[in-house]
Amino acid sequence: QVQLVESGGGLVQPGGSRRLSCAASRSIVSIYFMGWYRQAPGKQRDLVAAFYRDGTTDYADSVKGRFTISRDNAKNTLYLQMNNLDPEETAVYYCQLVSGNVYWGQGTQVTVSS
Repeated sequence: QVQLVESGGGLVQPGGSRRLSCAASRSIVSIYFMGWYRQAPGKQRDLVAAFYRDGTTDYADSVKGRFTISRDNAKNTLYLQMNNLDPEETAVYYCQLVSGNVYWGQGTQVTVSS
């Protein structure tokens, strides 16, 4: 069993930046996949950024060049740096870990508004 705790959400102005964190309750060194998803009200949950065990990353087209996913193995933490945020990116952001089973965090709300 793995617990994931997201943090870093909040209110940010359009064009602003925010960094999200996802702390895992176990070592993430050998984890096959960790990713960030987001879900806006009334919409499906979509993958935003992915981090694979071999160190490769992948991004949704809509966030390429603005978002950066990274991982600190020593802290068992996954990050998502988000820049130049748009109001349409207001959503609950979730962390996911895949290691045999699929684990989700509780989500953190990001609101982009002036």
